[in-house]
Formats: sequence, C-alpha cells, structure tokens
Amino acid sequence: MIVVHHLNRSRSHRILWLLEELGLDYTVKRYERDARTNLAPPELREVHPLGKAPVVEMDGRRIAESGAIVEAICAAHAPHVVPEAGSDDWLTHLELMHFAEGSAMTPILLNLYVGLLGEAGAPLHPRIQSELDSHFAHMERMLRPSGHFVLDDLSAADIMLSFPAEIAVRLGRGDDFPRLAAFVDHIRSRPAYVRATAAGGGD
Repeated sequence: MIVVHHLNRSRSHRILWLLEELGLDYTVKRYERDARTNLAPPELREVHPLGKAPVVEMDGRRIAESGAIVEAICAAHAPHVVPEAGSDDWLTHLELMHFAEGSAMTPILLNLYVGLLGEAGAPLHPRIQSELDSHFAHMERMLRPSGHFVLDDLSAADIMLSFPAEIAVRLGRGDDFPRLAAFVDHIRSRPAYVRATAAGGGD
C-alpha cells in the first residue's frame, strides 16, 4: 500500500491525481496549514526533516520531492506515461519534469513571498512579472495540438506541470495564455482529478 503524506493547498495534490489515474491503492495522511501563518504543521518534520509535502511511503521507503515521487511511481507502475528512453520525446519529458519544480517555481514563489512585503516589495514586482510571463509563455508554446506537453495522451510531464499551469490561471492569466487555460480546464474535468481532489480534502 502506498501512503501519501498530503498537505492541503500544496503540490502534493499532483501525487494523488497520478495515483488515481493509475488506479493504484493508496492511503492519505492529511496535514493542515496553520490558518494564521499558512505554514505546514510541525508534525510534517517527523515525516521529513524539511517538514514539507508531498512525502510518499512506497516499498518500504520514504520518498520526497514531487518529481522524484512521480518518476518512482511511473517506473514501478506506469512506464506508459513516460516516453521511450533515449527518444527525442523522452529528452523533452526530462526537461519539463525538471522545469516544473526548478525554473517554473522560482518566479511563482518569489511572487508569493514578495507579495507579502507590500510596498517594500514593489521594486521587485516588474522583474518577477517579467519572469512569470516568460515561463508561462514557454509552457504555452510547449503544449502540443493534442493539449498535452509531451505525448498525445496523459504523461508524467502533464502531472508535474499541472501545478504551475493552475497557478497561471489563478493569477488571472488565462486570457493571456489560452492554451494553458484549456489544459487546466481539461485536467480538472478528468474523473481521476476530481477523485484526487476529494481524497485530498477538497482543495
């Protein structure tokens, strides 16, 4: 049985979605953010030293980091959602898997934290917005006519890029990046996505 340590309003939703898409058995251990600070609870530090989610228990081992978790689950249970190793699509997949948690998340997190500074953060906003534009535009370009990022059906890259794509929509950028908005609409309509949202507590 796979155990998912899931934090509300976090990137761990992607792991629940992947598991639902694959029809795998799993259980969820939920953790709630502090209502005042929005920080993860200290109990998560008992699961992983960084106190972050997701963390998955699988085959007798705890695995952290979203990309590593997705790769491990796919290697064990779903090689069909990863392109053939060594192919051009596989290289694109590799790039996008790292882009999702590396390049794409940097301006997203800066936008979040600098926004908390109020007027003190104002000088940084133009550069952050420029970086958001650049990264969302790159995602928009990478979407194939099928509406997916690598394969013409659901892939691990779609799972990983769902979070930054949804952030783009939440930031009101759907009109600027209509293909990203369509991608978000599509994934949210998938039955497995709906089940994952319910399993995670509805958020």
